[in-house]
Amino acid sequence: MTTTYKAPVAEDSAIAKASVWIDERTSISGAVKEFGRKIFPDHWSFMLGEVALYSFIAILLSGTFLTFFFDPSMAHVTYEGQYVPLKGVGMSAAMASTLDISFDVRGGLLMRQVHHWAALLFVSSIMLHMARVFFTGAFRKPRELNWIIGLVLWILAMLEGFSGYSLPDDLLSGNGLRIVDGMIKAVPLIGTWISFLLFGGEFPGGDIVPRLYSLHIMILPALLIAFLVLHLLLMVVHKHTQWAGPGRTEQNVVGNPVLPVFAGKAVGFMFIVLGLIFLIASLFQINPVWNYGPYDPSPVSAGTQPDWYIGFGDGALRLIPPGWEIALGNYTLSLAILVPFLLMGIFVIGLFVYPFLESWITGDKREHHLLDRPRNAPFRTALGAAWMSFYASMWAAASSDLIATHFSMAMEHVIHILQFWMTAGTVIVFIITHRACIALQRHDRTLALHGHESGRIIRLPHGEFQEVHVPLTDEEQFAINNFDTYTPVKPYVDPETGKTKGKMRARLSRWFYADRIEATTRAEVEAAKHDHGELH
Repeated sequence: MTTTYKAPVAEDSAIAKASVWIDERTSISGAVKEFGRKIFPDHWSFMLGEVALYSFIAILLSGTFLTFFFDPSMAHVTYEGQYVPLKGVGMSAAMASTLDISFDVRGGLLMRQVHHWAALLFVSSIMLHMARVFFTGAFRKPRELNWIIGLVLWILAMLEGFSGYSLPDDLLSGNGLRIVDGMIKAVPLIGTWISFLLFGGEFPGGDIVPRLYSLHIMILPALLIAFLVLHLLLMVVHKHTQWAGPGRTEQNVVGNPVLPVFAGKAVGFMFIVLGLIFLIASLFQINPVWNYGPYDPSPVSAGTQPDWYIGFGDGALRLIPPGWEIALGNYTLSLAILVPFLLMGIFVIGLFVYPFLESWITGDKREHHLLDRPRNAPFRTALGAAWMSFYASMWAAASSDLIATHFSMAMEHVIHILQFWMTAGTVIVFIITHRACIALQRHDRTLALHGHESGRIIRLPHGEFQEVHVPLTDEEQFAINNFDTYTPVKPYVDPETGKTKGKMRARLSRWFYADRIEATTRAEVEAAKHDHGELH
């Protein structure tokens, strides 16, 4: 008689029973199975968004540690901690607690530096991620909303960084707040009242640090988490974009399922990012507030710079010519402040509206799940490069004093060069980038028709010397030729009024597609192979 051994079922364990109990009340297993089957493509450029997510995790972990020891108060105290050069110096409780975290709390300085480096990485990875999205056209239908959410996350990240940077109440952050106070007061009619409400009185007030602390640890993180969750949900709903290649279509995503492959890679990559942040924080000092001392409105330390992501605002103020003011009765309209506001507004608003503007100009209302190679959209790529040049000009101007001292130049000359580059340089970058994209398209067309140069020369029977070319692989042909052939939008006659409409749209459409090289057709490739078959 044969006895059949029955292995113990999973439901016998306490964990399995708890899982079943939870699933019976939430039906979470269905959602996990559905999400686990989602396919995510692999490409190094898709990792930029992951870097932003993992650096935000580092911010939350280190920030939670710091909240146990930081005192967000502007009450005047006398420092009696371990840092001897400042012992006996009067300062705010916020500054004193920052010094205590740095010198008296075990691991406090490491956590401060992890928090700061992770914040810098968070903003930079968001900006690089959005640059990838812009240059590859990943913002097109149906992802316009996700593009807007990404921009909101970028703005929230900068506000979060600036609010945290201002909390220690040291000389550097105090001067930064003073600049913000001056910009707010330059707003006509309501600026002074807004400043009083924000600072709790005349600058520096008595409530700015507690208010910034509430923003920094509650309101802004809550908004960031909410928009991050919404961003990830929309990515799952719309499915991830992918690069063109064999088997990859607008409907079919080629890659790895979330569980277990993609999730395993993501967890491993998260620990790599966290490890690098801790390594950098251990080896490289950042924001040594003890060197600056407590905030005092009389001195301004030389050579100090804001965190890099705020630099474009400071630089915009420096690039404005002096004396831009208009007296209107008892009021003074400060164009030296309002014009930088306008420049930064144009820069940011342009990013918000661009997906809808491009869709309107091109007349393209289809869904897109395959990414563009930047060279195949020369107008968009050139515009993005010009945007980056415009931003970089303002950003570099924030270091105009250091540029002048390091290169032994007059400050006025540095400002004039940057003013020229912010205006004329932006146009120059657009033209050069556009022509470079066209040149790369012509090169791709030659490759598609004739293949790679092999460097091997042969002599034909009739005496002609020619080089042998190596045909492209299917993957290479897909990458080169997988972009849509568009025709510019044309004006139309309104049947009711008989008037011609859409002239402006047609003019912009012709400009958008100017000099664009169309993709090679299969017939052209086959004809080229037939003509040069003996040389392949």
